[in-house]
Amino acid sequence: MDGQKCAENIDVPQMLPPQPGSFIDREELIQYVGDFAVSQGYIVTIKQSKKDKIVILGCDRGGVYRNRRKAADESSSEHTRKRKSGSRLTNCPFECVGKKEDGLWILTIKNGTHNHEALRDITEHPSARRFTEREVLLIKEMTEAGLKPRQILKRLRQSNPELLSTPKHVYNVKAKLRQGNYTVRNFKSLRPQASASGNSHLSSSDANELSWRQHDTLRVSNFIGGRFVESQSFAVIDVINPATQEVVSQVPLTTNEEFKAVVFAAKRAFPSWRNMPVTTRQRIMFKLQELIRRDMDKLAMTITNEEGKTLKDAYDDVSCGLEVVEHACGMATLQMGEFASNVSNGIDTYSIREPVGVCAGICPFNFPAMIPLWMFPVAVACGNTFILKPSEKNPGASMILAELALEAGLPNGVLNIVHGTNDIVNAICDDDDVRAISVVGSNKVGMHIYARALAKGKRVQSSMGTKNHAVVMPDASIDATVNALVGAGFGAAGQRSMALSSVVFVGGSYSWENKILERAKALKVNAGTEPDADIGPVISKQAKEQICKLIESGAESGARIVLDGRNIVVRKYEQGNFIGPTILSDVTANMDCYKEEICGPVLLCMQADSLEEAINIVNRSRSGNGASIFTTSGAAARKFQTEIEAGQVGINVPISVPLPFFSFTGSKASFAGDLNFYGKAGVHFYTQVKTVTQQWKDLSTSDGTALGSNFQGL
Repeated sequence: MDGQKCAENIDVPQMLPPQPGSFIDREELIQYVGDFAVSQGYIVTIKQSKKDKIVILGCDRGGVYRNRRKAADESSSEHTRKRKSGSRLTNCPFECVGKKEDGLWILTIKNGTHNHEALRDITEHPSARRFTEREVLLIKEMTEAGLKPRQILKRLRQSNPELLSTPKHVYNVKAKLRQGNYTVRNFKSLRPQASASGNSHLSSSDANELSWRQHDTLRVSNFIGGRFVESQSFAVIDVINPATQEVVSQVPLTTNEEFKAVVFAAKRAFPSWRNMPVTTRQRIMFKLQELIRRDMDKLAMTITNEEGKTLKDAYDDVSCGLEVVEHACGMATLQMGEFASNVSNGIDTYSIREPVGVCAGICPFNFPAMIPLWMFPVAVACGNTFILKPSEKNPGASMILAELALEAGLPNGVLNIVHGTNDIVNAICDDDDVRAISVVGSNKVGMHIYARALAKGKRVQSSMGTKNHAVVMPDASIDATVNALVGAGFGAAGQRSMALSSVVFVGGSYSWENKILERAKALKVNAGTEPDADIGPVISKQAKEQICKLIESGAESGARIVLDGRNIVVRKYEQGNFIGPTILSDVTANMDCYKEEICGPVLLCMQADSLEEAINIVNRSRSGNGASIFTTSGAAARKFQTEIEAGQVGINVPISVPLPFFSFTGSKASFAGDLNFYGKAGVHFYTQVKTVTQQWKDLSTSDGTALGSNFQGL
C-alpha cells in the first residue's frame, strides 16, 4: 500500500522551475524552458520580448480568471469574477527572464512558484493542438498535392494517433502558408515529446531539405548546438560554380559573438558526450556511414557544382571519406589502453585513453567531403566534440554531413560548423577552450596555423602543400605506367595533394613523351556534370591564372611545352575555369614551375641518368607526401623504398594513399606535427593517456611499513 502511494507521488508533476543557465540563442532558451515546463505540468508563454535583448516568460495557466465583464457594483470592494467560455487563467506569479549578455542568452528565475495545480494531462491545454514543424511541412506538401484538410488530418493521425488538432486548425495553417508564413516559431508545439515524435516516417533529411540553406536566400547557415543558425553578419562570400560562374550559395563571415557561441556549444556538450559508452558512439558511426551511402548522389552533385570536379571524382571523394567513418566504427578496440598486473607487491598499473576536449578542423577546397571525414568522425568517436570550418569556396558537402550526423543520432553540440576566413581561423587558434586542431591546406596556411596554435599550447596536425614524384625506370611496363601517370597527373584537374605532378625518367623521357601525349589528348575536358567529362574546371579564376603563370614561367626558363591546355574552350561552358592537360618537358629543379605547387592538370617531365640520380632529385625536394617508382625490378624497387625520403611510397602504384587502418603519413615540409591523420596515429592525436596505479588489499592487516615498502623505487 505504501509502495503504491509512493508511486502515485512520483507521478505527480512537481511544478519545479527550470535550472538557470546559458544558451546559444533566444530560441534555444525558449525551447528549453518550454520543454522543461511541459515535463513539470505547466505551460509557459512569452509575456514580453525585445528580440535581441530580453525575453520574459510566464505561466500560461493558473491564478485568477480574466474579468470579462465589469462588476455590478463599481463601488464595491469585492469584485466578482466569473469564468467565461474560452478564457484562460492568468496572473500566475511564475516568471523567468532571458537576457543577452556577451553573445549568449542567460536564463534567470525571477519567481519559480505557481498558484495553481499542475496539469495532469498536458493535452488539456490549447497548445497541445498546435502542429510541429514537421507536421507543418507535411501540411504544405499535401496542400500543394491537392488534399483537403480532413484528408490531411487523417494522414497526420496515421503517424501520430495522439494528434488533437481539428480541420479548423489545418485551415488556419493553410491560411498562414498562403501568406508565406511557416516559420518554426509560429507553429512550435508544446505537446509532450512522445506525442511529437510520432512523425517518424518523415526522415530528418526530408524535413531539413532547406535547413542549412535559408528558405528565402542563398545564404548558408552556421551549425551550432544541433541547429542551423543564420549568421547576423552582413559580409558574405559567393560560392561560384567553376564551370558556369553561377552563384551557388553565399557563405557568411561569422561574427566573433557567433564563434563564441559555437565554442560554448561544443564545450557544453563535451561532459555528457565523453561519458557516453564507446559502443553507443560506435552505433552512431555505423548509422552515419549508412546515411552517407544513402545520400552519396546528393553529396557528389553538391561537390561537382561547388568544386568543379567530375561526378566520378566526386563519388571517389565521398567514398574515400566513408572509409574513415567505417574505421571509426571500430573505436572500442582502437581506444584500448594497456594493463600490467602486479608491477609491485599487490599493485597493478594500467593506462586508458581519454578524449582531449573541444577539437577543431580547418579544411581546404579540393576534397569537400573526404577531408572533413578524415577529421570529425575519428574525433567524436573518441569522445571529443568538434568545430569544423569548411572551405569558404565549397561548404555544401560539410553542411550535408552535419545533417546526416544529426539524423544518425549525434547529440546537439558534438559537431558544430562555422564559416569564415582568416579571422575565424585565428579565433580557432587563439581560443583557450579549443584543445586540438587539424588542418589541411597550403604551406603558408598550414604553417601559420601550426605556429599560432602551438604558441597557445594546442595539439596540431597540419598537412600542407606538396610536390609528389614518380620515378620511371627503363624496364617499366609501358601501358600500365602511361595509364598511371596520366590518371595521377591529370585526374581531379590536378587539384589533389597526392597528384603526381613531377616524373623523373631514368635514361631519358623522349621515348615516353609520345605515348603520354597520345593518352592526354584523348581526355575530355568538360563540366563535371557532363557524363563524358574526364577533367573538370579548376576551382576559381585566380587559380587558373596562377597555373597559367607557372606554365609560362617554365617555358621562359627553358622548359619545352609538349602539350598546352591553357587556351582550351569548352562549348556551352565558355566562361568556365578550364585548363586542359599540359605537359612540360626538360624541366629542371631550379625552375619555379617545379619549386612551387601547381595544383592543376600539369605534368612536369624530368630526366636522370641513373636511379641514384633520380632518388637524389626527389630527396632534394622540400616536400615529402609521396613518391612512386615504376619498374619490373625488385632490386630497384627495394633500393627506392629504402632510400627515398617520403612519407608514403608507391611501387607500381601512382597514388600511394593508405587505407584508414594505416595513417596518412606525410613528412618533411608536407606535414607539421607529431601525429598523422586517421589510423592509430589519428586516434592517438584525439586522445590523451592517463595512467592509473592501483592497490586493492586488506590494508587493516598491513602495517604502515609494509605499505610504504610497496612503493620503494616507484
